[in-house]
Amino acid sequence: MGRIIRIAAAQMGPTQKADERSHTVRRMIALLEEAASKGATLVVYPELAFTTFFPRWLLEGHELLKEYERSMPNPEVQLLFDRARELGIGFYVGYAELTPEGERFNTSIIVACDGTILGKYRKVHLPGSVEPRPGAKFQQLEKRYFEYGDLGFPVYRAGAEWSNALIGMLICNDRRWPEAWRALALQGMELLCVGYNSAAYDPNGGDTESADLRTFHAQLVAQANAYMNACWAVAVAKAGDEDGSCLIGGSCIVDPNGQIVAQAQTLADEVIVADCDLDLCQQGKTKMFNFEAHRRPQWYTRITSQTGVVYPEDEIG
Repeated sequence: MGRIIRIAAAQMGPTQKADERSHTVRRMIALLEEAASKGATLVVYPELAFTTFFPRWLLEGHELLKEYERSMPNPEVQLLFDRARELGIGFYVGYAELTPEGERFNTSIIVACDGTILGKYRKVHLPGSVEPRPGAKFQQLEKRYFEYGDLGFPVYRAGAEWSNALIGMLICNDRRWPEAWRALALQGMELLCVGYNSAAYDPNGGDTESADLRTFHAQLVAQANAYMNACWAVAVAKAGDEDGSCLIGGSCIVDPNGQIVAQAQTLADEVIVADCDLDLCQQGKTKMFNFEAHRRPQWYTRITSQTGVVYPEDEIG
């Protein structure tokens, strides 16, 4: 027997702009209960799980601020925390965070089986723009509504209920940046949880990206980076048609060899489960991707093609 965690990816179908938090939380509890009935002890929800993907809209004042959580948990989402604790199951969840100082972040947390918050992450790689694109039906305004994450890429040690796993978190666009995965893997990460809300079209304009291509890319980065960093990856979507704007699905659980071991089949609320043996990480961590033995960061520098000059200040950890 290895160090096994039974993990559920709780893909969520669309959440409309008019949906009440209470309705969304009830859906999330139903997914939690289904995951628990299948023996899972960790559930991974999507990015911005409690709301629609509101950065597609140009919003101001109360209409914008109501999309944020001022504390976590708070009275509107407390039922999810209470039910999880009753079931002895923990979860990852993404949400829009408004701090007491007025800072706004795209945030995720890991909640342990006893209801305590094990760790927090704030999204670093914000896509989109500050100003809306003229004439666009839907926007991508994360740079307008969020500040860049200020917590770095922390790794958290779980308790015995999760086999003392070393867990990292990313959010949506972060998963496309190999530096983020590597920063976590250099700390020994064995399990990566990432939620996303990815458009089924090019959110920055143009018609060169289809839903199929964007789903392929979403799974490609999970598979490639899980392999190159010798970790499990649980990537979970909010999917489907939100007020006429479609989001891809493709939620999946990927092993340290880069193989998909479970995959969602719909664009609706759906639970997929896999037994994730953390000991499988050791093949990569001690052989092909033994960082201590094989990395050569002293050579990870920029060399100009014209002069051949090396700039040491550009070294990559």
